Amino acid sequence: QVQLVESGGGLVQAGGSLRLSCAASGFIFSFNAMDWYRQAPGKQREWVASIDASGSTKTYTDALQGRFTISRDNAKNTLYLQMNSLKPEDTAVYYCHTYLRYSRPSDYWGQGTQVTVSS
Repeated sequence: QVQLVESGGGLVQAGGSLRLSCAASGFIFSFNAMDWYRQAPGKQREWVASIDASGSTKTYTDALQGRFTISRDNAKNTLYLQMNSLKPEDTAVYYCHTYLRYSRPSDYWGQGTQVTVSS
């Protein structure tokens, strides 16, 4: 059974940092690209960052302006998102995601972890 479990969220002041983790199981983690998404109150879920299976290629939404770093540890089946210089507009529930092309369903999501940035 595919499982994605996020952790590491919390309350932080503007300018602070957090590191989110996503523990994956039920599929061959090292074969799959992974993604982070977030959903702010009253907003649609938006894409934040992606990383390929090997960890060699990383992409980000332009709005982050270099503040976030996505990474993975394939030996630990874990995805990370390092968030620095946090702003109130970063407040959202953060979700990890993967797409399993040959599975039904194909999209898998964690339950989310809340990040709240105070001003």
